[in-house]
Amino acid sequence: MNIQRVIRILCLGAGLAAPVSSALGNDALPTTVAQALRAAGIPPGNVALLVQEVGSPRGSLALNPAAPMNPASTMKLVTTYAGLELLGPAYRWRTEAYLNGSLREGVLEGDLVLKGYGDPKFDYEAFWMLLRGLRGKGLREIRGDLLLDRSRFARNGGDTGRFDGDEFRPYNVLPDALLLNYKSLRFSFAPDAERGAVRIAVQPRPPGFEVSNALRLSAEGACPEGRAFRDLLRPTFESAPRPRASFAGQYPLACGERDLHVALIAPNEYAAGAMRELWTETGGVWNGNARDGAARDGAKPFLSVDSPALAEIVRDINKFSNNVMARQLFLTIGAESTGAPARAEDAARAIREWLARKGIAAPELVIENGSGLSRAERISAASMMALLQAAWRSALMPEFIASMPLAAVDGTMRRRLKSDPVAGQAHVKTGLLSDVRAIAGYVLDRQGRRHAVVMMVNHPNAHQSQAAQDALLAWVHQRGARD
Repeated sequence: MNIQRVIRILCLGAGLAAPVSSALGNDALPTTVAQALRAAGIPPGNVALLVQEVGSPRGSLALNPAAPMNPASTMKLVTTYAGLELLGPAYRWRTEAYLNGSLREGVLEGDLVLKGYGDPKFDYEAFWMLLRGLRGKGLREIRGDLLLDRSRFARNGGDTGRFDGDEFRPYNVLPDALLLNYKSLRFSFAPDAERGAVRIAVQPRPPGFEVSNALRLSAEGACPEGRAFRDLLRPTFESAPRPRASFAGQYPLACGERDLHVALIAPNEYAAGAMRELWTETGGVWNGNARDGAARDGAKPFLSVDSPALAEIVRDINKFSNNVMARQLFLTIGAESTGAPARAEDAARAIREWLARKGIAAPELVIENGSGLSRAERISAASMMALLQAAWRSALMPEFIASMPLAAVDGTMRRRLKSDPVAGQAHVKTGLLSDVRAIAGYVLDRQGRRHAVVMMVNHPNAHQSQAAQDALLAWVHQRGARD
């Protein structure tokens, strides 16, 4: 069986008409794209590409469309579209508070229980609002412990440093049915020019937490972004025998006030620190500890709070490529499908069955955690295209497309293509790993026609392929994917 026949069978199995050209070399690509790939030293065999006008029965440009590729964060499109259809755009996560004891004149003689259902956005503000709600219902003093019920998700014994060796980066935080503020500490840096020093504040600050500040203020130099800013601070973090953070670099005055988020504290210790800080601020009294636990059998919630709607959550996931929120949504799909405690296998099975019902076979699909933060996840350009075409026909198309970054405007595309006519004309999810760069989304051409676009690069030089991807988006907008 020849290669064209194999590609045609896989494309049809994914619910996608066979493309016009299943190119095996750069000669079939737009000149600007081919030149950018050659300049980056990326062979065509390491690229999967597909362009097809939405609603069209045929593709117009293809390169290795059936090849299984690591999609990096474009895998979030599979998870978020599945979530929108399986859970509904108005789906909300609930967090419940129970009283394991008697409440008299504002005093709880017993434990306060918090039960989580996987809220991806249970941040510091949401936790503060929950505590305010408890105060509003008359609870003032807690004479027991804070019990944390995470039974909605199966316990994850994974290593937070397994993916890239950086266990304290917030994006490596493992899923948790009661994930408070991504378990992250916020270090706020503020230059003090008069003293020639840098002030450091930490929120929340657990009891006994130490900060060593040897930063020196520098009047010279620009302020770097992202990872470079973190490296500038020369940080070291320790979680045992007690949590500690040290900073020893030079801090340019040009940085002004900046924040750094670090997932350093164990979940129960983190919850205890946040509870102690915020409960005191509300005028409450509590001197207990935080530990695992559950409400008594038959107990009814004393207070329940809901997350924002899923339609809002998917915007945060896709616009800013939030790995932790994607993994929370992924396990929620599993929990709603098979019940608690949800495992990654449950979520993967539910998504495969959903794809099959939509006529998308995707035989090559490997979905490990639904976020793309994985060396194992795989999908072909043909299967991703079938998903994009199905989403275009869906009643939830507006919510799905609006969740993607808009070229040159926001999210992970805000700095790309600013001087090109395609700026503001493409909703595109990006994907980035050390050897992977990917894009998937929709482009509006000059004739007002919309095209679905997928491009994945798996190669050691993938970090140099952004120019080729941008050239493809610009080409589709300028010339359209002409029949």
